[in-house]
Amino acid sequence: MFVGRENELRRLDGLWRKSVSSLVTIRGRRRIGKSTLVYEFARRSEARFIKLEGLQPKEGVDNDMQLAAFGRQLARQVKGNRSKPADWFDAFSRLEKALKGKGRIVVLLDEISWMGKYDPGFAGELKYAWDNWFSRHPRVIVFLCGSVSAWIDKHIVKSKAFVGRPSMNLTLRDLPMDVCVRFWGRNAGRTATREILDVLSVTGGVPKYLENIDPSISADENIRNLCYRPGALLVDEFEEIFHDSLDESLSAKKAILKSLVGGPLVGEEIAERLGVEYNGHVTGNLSELEMSGFVSRDSGINPSTGKATKTCRWRISDNYTRFYLKYIEPNLALIDKDAYRFASLDQLPDWEGVLGLQFECLILNNVELLLPLIGLDRALLTSAAPYRQNKTERLKGCQIDLAIQTRKSVYCVEIKRQNSIGEKVVDECEEKISRLKVKKDRTVRPVLVYDGVLSKRVPADAFFSFIVSADDLIGRK
Repeated sequence: MFVGRENELRRLDGLWRKSVSSLVTIRGRRRIGKSTLVYEFARRSEARFIKLEGLQPKEGVDNDMQLAAFGRQLARQVKGNRSKPADWFDAFSRLEKALKGKGRIVVLLDEISWMGKYDPGFAGELKYAWDNWFSRHPRVIVFLCGSVSAWIDKHIVKSKAFVGRPSMNLTLRDLPMDVCVRFWGRNAGRTATREILDVLSVTGGVPKYLENIDPSISADENIRNLCYRPGALLVDEFEEIFHDSLDESLSAKKAILKSLVGGPLVGEEIAERLGVEYNGHVTGNLSELEMSGFVSRDSGINPSTGKATKTCRWRISDNYTRFYLKYIEPNLALIDKDAYRFASLDQLPDWEGVLGLQFECLILNNVELLLPLIGLDRALLTSAAPYRQNKTERLKGCQIDLAIQTRKSVYCVEIKRQNSIGEKVVDECEEKISRLKVKKDRTVRPVLVYDGVLSKRVPADAFFSFIVSADDLIGRK
């Protein structure tokens, strides 16, 4: 089942119109569908597909084993020499021979960071092979794909040796909410929006997780089957994707994630929570977590000055990661005993509160769906990020869930998930806006994005410039 990614496929298809070969890098968290996208692109292009995948690093794996795996995989696909290549020069030389002939060819070097992990000269050999062999085949597109985004960033994207060589650098994000609904198939129209959103609040728009839902059962049952049964997919998933996505300082990086479970923090606050000095090690670990899709930095524009904020706040941007650390990991012992077999999930402490925060994260990851619904699909945005105004002697503090800014306007977005939403939401948002300091030449427009039963008095009050329901976001009338 292949869903979405039409924009990426269109961009990639344009590479065939070039008269020369192309080199493409693809980054993104594990399970996001990087390899599947390349396979689908090759299928639609009616191209010959060659996939060579690095071995997962573990005890006993070394460069010789990576070379041997490369040789075996290549031989199986092109009926060549099955022996272990002498080195990476030899390995890439064998691959080049397989590129001869007519027609389009798509080559995927998958988990390339694992492939080159044990040989410091790997990237240099790859660069030589591209410059002297692969690039001379005009009907060939070579994809470099891997889970350790920091490795690709360092050795390919930002490497002086590869400057100007990649035709495209793709980073795959979660599938948009309106696309995710397709995983419910024919049941989508019969499934309540709240149930779909509750599942998405846990899984995010990760294709691998959504492929494992059962559309015929409730959201509670799906979440229980995925997260609260012994051996369930999302019980052990975090440790696997975490270790596979990062190379070093794993304990420090996990500690950073745990510090962010309660909400966004600035770098100094993270260091204070960890009991360490705020230095290059902390910022480096945060950058790697960002490249791997675990966290996002929210900086944006200060609406009172029109300039970039002086500090950025870090938050967990991956729905599953935050849910795991908040609600699965602390309960692993009970899950192992199958204690949730008959329990109703809404009986868990603060279950509605947790799903409310998960819903907010989901909306922040789907801002592009919101823009056309508030008339900003063609506007030039200067910023779109959560905004916090710190309390000072002259200013009151306030927290805006999402501040979308143009040169003339500030859209203050309140994100709310509750069973019933009454007039209190107007009072809360009005109080925030009264505290917010904004440049005099800017208009403030309040926006409500909600999931739940909205009181008729809220739109009747005419306080909000735009009211957007979850139904609107997933394309339901």
